[in-house]
Amino acid sequence: MAKTAFAITTFVLATLSTAVRADAAEIKVWAARALATVLYEIGPQFERMTGHRLIVSEFIFNDEFVRKIDADEPFDVLVARPPTIDPLIKQGKIVADTRIDVARAGIGVEVRAGAPKPDVASVEAFKRALLDAKSIAYLRVGSGEYIAGLVERLGIADEISSKTIRPTTDIVSQLVAKGEVALGIVITTQILTTPGVELVGPLPPELQSYVVLTAGISTKSEAPDAARDLITFLTGPIAIPVIKSQGMEPG
Repeated sequence: MAKTAFAITTFVLATLSTAVRADAAEIKVWAARALATVLYEIGPQFERMTGHRLIVSEFIFNDEFVRKIDADEPFDVLVARPPTIDPLIKQGKIVADTRIDVARAGIGVEVRAGAPKPDVASVEAFKRALLDAKSIAYLRVGSGEYIAGLVERLGIADEISSKTIRPTTDIVSQLVAKGEVALGIVITTQILTTPGVELVGPLPPELQSYVVLTAGISTKSEAPDAARDLITFLTGPIAIPVIKSQGMEPG
């Protein structure tokens, strides 16, 4: 009886596996780094469950998406900020009813692993941490644009300008990890997924800003059903704990 049950189970699994492979598709995903790191962790599980194959291209800045789409480069799923997704929907390049917010990420403060952590829990404490830091880094675009405006509002832009670095590429956390910068201010998920740095804390609630990550499917997708499977997976029970573990909130 045991052998018979084993044989039946093996037959069923083999049949299901064949069915999955017959329906398998290649899904080209263009994703902001904050969501790409989630896919790197759970993508293999999605592939095992569905038989689909993911090809994930990671992008730092939204204008990279637009340039590639304007050049008619093929993709199936795009995960980017709403200011990128929504115009593409109006232009007929993203299927409107596939638009869904997957996650949102706040901004945090980081130091090199093992370094003393300043208090950033209040507005005044955060302001003091910036004034006391030997050096500071935040991006020239993206979240860095918000931080630039923030330090202006706090009235300390001139005081910290000489010790502030603003890279044009996403290397803030790497600079902090190497000890080249004392204090980094970036999206929290960047901090939690970069070796050699530690999260000091999020920006104080009164100062916090969020980057929303929104998914949508290309109107020219060659695998629209598989792409929908992926978006469903990204908003489901397997993805949500990973999204949270990387410092984001589910959409």
